[in-house]
Amino acid sequence: MSLLQISEPGQAPEPHQQKRAVGIDLGTTNSLVATVRSGSTDTLTDLEGRHILPSVVRYTESGIEVGHEAWAHAVEDSLNTIVSVKRLMGRGLKDVSTLGGVLPYQFAESESRMPLIQTRKGAFSPVEISAEILRTLAERASESLGGELDGAVITVPAYFDDGQRQATKDAARLAGINVYRLLNEPTAAAVAYGLDEGAEGVIAVYDLGGGTFDISVLRLNKGVFEVMATGGDSALGGDDFDKVLAGWILDQAGIGHDALESGSHRAVMVEARRAKEALTDNDTVSVSHGDWSGEVTKALFNELVEPLVTKTLRSFKRALRDGGVKARDLQEVVMVGGSTRVPLVRDKVAELAGKEPLTSIDPDRVVAMGAARQANALAGNKSADEMLLLDVIPLSLGLETMGGLMEKVIHRNTTIPVSRAQEFTTYKDGQTAMAVQVLQGERELVNDNRSLARFELRGIPPLPAGSAKIRVTFQVDADGLLSVSAEELSTGVSSSVVVKPSYGLSDDEITRMLRDSQTSAASDRDARKLREQEVEADRLGEALAVALDTDGKALLSEEEFSALVSDLRNLKSVRGSGDADAIKVEIERVAKASDAFAARRMNQGIRNALSGHKIDEFKES
Repeated sequence: MSLLQISEPGQAPEPHQQKRAVGIDLGTTNSLVATVRSGSTDTLTDLEGRHILPSVVRYTESGIEVGHEAWAHAVEDSLNTIVSVKRLMGRGLKDVSTLGGVLPYQFAESESRMPLIQTRKGAFSPVEISAEILRTLAERASESLGGELDGAVITVPAYFDDGQRQATKDAARLAGINVYRLLNEPTAAAVAYGLDEGAEGVIAVYDLGGGTFDISVLRLNKGVFEVMATGGDSALGGDDFDKVLAGWILDQAGIGHDALESGSHRAVMVEARRAKEALTDNDTVSVSHGDWSGEVTKALFNELVEPLVTKTLRSFKRALRDGGVKARDLQEVVMVGGSTRVPLVRDKVAELAGKEPLTSIDPDRVVAMGAARQANALAGNKSADEMLLLDVIPLSLGLETMGGLMEKVIHRNTTIPVSRAQEFTTYKDGQTAMAVQVLQGERELVNDNRSLARFELRGIPPLPAGSAKIRVTFQVDADGLLSVSAEELSTGVSSSVVVKPSYGLSDDEITRMLRDSQTSAASDRDARKLREQEVEADRLGEALAVALDTDGKALLSEEEFSALVSDLRNLKSVRGSGDADAIKVEIERVAKASDAFAARRMNQGIRNALSGHKIDEFKES
């Protein structure tokens, strides 16, 4: 008898076979791909030995250029050379208009409301453009590793919402890449530093890239990373540092900001970026634009960008509060992203944290290296049990209930993957369908939150209001992508939706949602309390009106009937008063006054059901 071999859990079937797994940092300014070989993690280079691939795509008459070749034409061919496309991922055309002139393109809207960028070769979506960057990185990896890739871990900002994450996965699919999972960039950075191999402690990761800012507070316990809290801004980064410096240059040159054509806009942004990078190691740098030339000092640059740095520090403090820790509790602070090379940024972070941050690994490469380690584990090249990463959702998820209220099903900062179910019921007698609106946000009223999707559940049995039981289940996978299903429990009829919005949150929207939820907490509670009482008053009033119309004259004396009609009129009047406590008192009074009528209706129903039958028929045999 031959013996069949079964591989060790988490390992490749052949003991010495290594799967070709990589980590990809799809960045706003630069992108990288890394892998683990012979136990060592490193980023992969192109044929000229360059690790970094500029996140730039140029559409020419003869084809497509990606990376350094495309960046060389960024000024002279600005409308066909796309930079910082990550800032457009998962956004709608209206969102793009809020990016403050950082991206000087000609936009068009698609059927899916996703913005399209007009080029000489046609109109392309951010997903298609990002796919070209990912395809170039995958080809580099395949050449370096000697074969087709088995899979990749792709990193995203922790603050990317569902639409932005889905857009990233769509771009990978277009590029022909098998995505093991999406990994939050701050978590990847902590892994790159080997902080997952420590005992336990609280770690902060400050990630300031070209177009996004993330702050994550992680707790490490016995090899398990749990993201305690996240914060940041999906439209704040080095591009904005360049923009304020470019604005200063234009002011000095006496050039109006609105008068720039695309090429001049790109030229002054490139000059500002060059000066910013030079000021890392120099106190004064010469700058020029058009016929004007001058100097910018490090002190002036610090003054220009300090409001942006302060904005990141506010998010840092908020994340610490959300995580329930103080700055002195931090074991380490990891710096990620090329913009953390700005000396002012490092100084301010050190001042807030009370310790020098970790900067020994190239901040441009650290995320890709951490992703590579995770990809290596997920591919089965090492036990995945050695590194367990638990991320969280940045904003609460819920659905709309009667009265325009949001019922939260999964609260923000809940560890993912996660599944939560909650039971709901019908509002009206005989209701056979239910409209489910999926929401994201922290406020009590639907209008103050963001709608993610809508779907309908049909085939509900026509029962009295409140009798049907509908279970709504929210599931968020390890990539932070949401699916929602609804099922009527007695019949098993169900409906579901995979939440895949065509665009994501606008600039500062997540931060605004969190801030508003805190500053408006008291008024939101009052508004919710009022709406709940108004809904209950409507329910009682409608039920009593139907009962009076159906059985009132038959079961009530004229005096009793008049009294309940008067009660119904008073209930409607108080319902419109805007006083939740008064409405509640009136509801209780009318409910008590109508109890005797409800009892008579129930007795009549029982008599009608027994009519024509003998008691013996209902006895147990």
